[in-house]
Amino acid sequence: MSQPMDIDPGNADAPQSQSNGFQSRVPTGEEAVVMERSKVTAPLLHYIANFKSPYMNDVSCYEILKKVGQGTFGEVFKARCRTTGRKVALKRILLENELDGFPITALREVKMLQQLKHQHITELLDICSSRSANSKKGIAKFYLVFTFCDHDLAGLLSNKKMQLSLTHRKTLMKHLLTGLHQIHHSSILHRDMKAANILVTREGVLKLADFGLARPIFKVQNALFTNRVVTLWYRPPELLLGENQYGTAIDIWGAGCIMAELWTRTPIMQGNTEQKQLSLISNLCGSIVPEVWPDVVSLPYFDKFELPQNLKRKISERLGCIIQDVNAIDLIDRLMTLNPKKRGSAEEALDHTFFFTAPHPKEDVSDLMAGIHQSLFEYTERQGPHAERRKGERVQPHNGPRRVPNPPRQNTLANTDQFHDMIF
Repeated sequence: MSQPMDIDPGNADAPQSQSNGFQSRVPTGEEAVVMERSKVTAPLLHYIANFKSPYMNDVSCYEILKKVGQGTFGEVFKARCRTTGRKVALKRILLENELDGFPITALREVKMLQQLKHQHITELLDICSSRSANSKKGIAKFYLVFTFCDHDLAGLLSNKKMQLSLTHRKTLMKHLLTGLHQIHHSSILHRDMKAANILVTREGVLKLADFGLARPIFKVQNALFTNRVVTLWYRPPELLLGENQYGTAIDIWGAGCIMAELWTRTPIMQGNTEQKQLSLISNLCGSIVPEVWPDVVSLPYFDKFELPQNLKRKISERLGCIIQDVNAIDLIDRLMTLNPKKRGSAEEALDHTFFFTAPHPKEDVSDLMAGIHQSLFEYTERQGPHAERRKGERVQPHNGPRRVPNPPRQNTLANTDQFHDMIF
């Protein structure tokens, strides 16, 4: 594995170092502001200003064609380079509540994408800015420039006309797990695995995207991370129960949810609170008890939630009516193991029988893409009158269990219980 990256000053996820048994003091609010200005902002701006060249291109070099994404941390536009005609994706970084200049969250994304060069990971091409004459103090807007991918997986699955074969599903999952293995091999956690963050090119190649919540895996004993990551519907039980010393298993759980979604075409567990999400997980994966997960009793919120008891694991029973391939069921079952220590790795998943039995995965799903003549994204599909997917809430890091705001509702999923088990 590669060496972990330097810990950024002001990184809330950086491990609390200990020396001679004493924990380092947490800076006060005023001290944090000073630290942010003096030790963070200037180096970050210097790093950004020297990305690929000693100056930053202006966003006017690109013609914005269409908005294709909207998230907590920015907007995404389809654009065209005015010089070359190349299609690109522009991710505008939101600067609200930042002290000045380029946000540290976006810098982390840039640093990790520079480290991750792989066929199945989205490629960062450039960084550009704009300075509006009418904006307050002429504050610049920053954009990350990516290779444009025509679809995201959530948008594709929303299109009922797109018929996925078992070969297509095997190919897409092999791409996903290969990209995830590369991320983990580079000592990085993605921390936001979901269908909307999985891109697919016109040539049928899958790429992992959106590294806004990604973090390096620190090789420090007792390193602590925030547990307020991963969109709720894809969040593993250890995070819901307050774990802050976690590893690659949180991404593996998300991969299992996405794999099941290749058949159900909608997120399989759609809770609108952490309590309800844990109930849905228990109904599918069995009761969360020490007998199957010994370390669970030590998690901060284990005794704070009402965890259903005496429930058997039903992945095979519940998914079997939709997924006819027994090897697919078995792989999903492994990826969605309650105990994170037994969930396995992306590399182990790639060695599963699912990928070595007929029909075998192909190099890409270009034949599937050939019949699609427009870009399909979760954002654009949700704007239409016939949208059937709902968007899970990705929340900002926060300590302690709390109610998650209800995602936007669609009439096709209306339910008096206010949450949805999408396994039929």
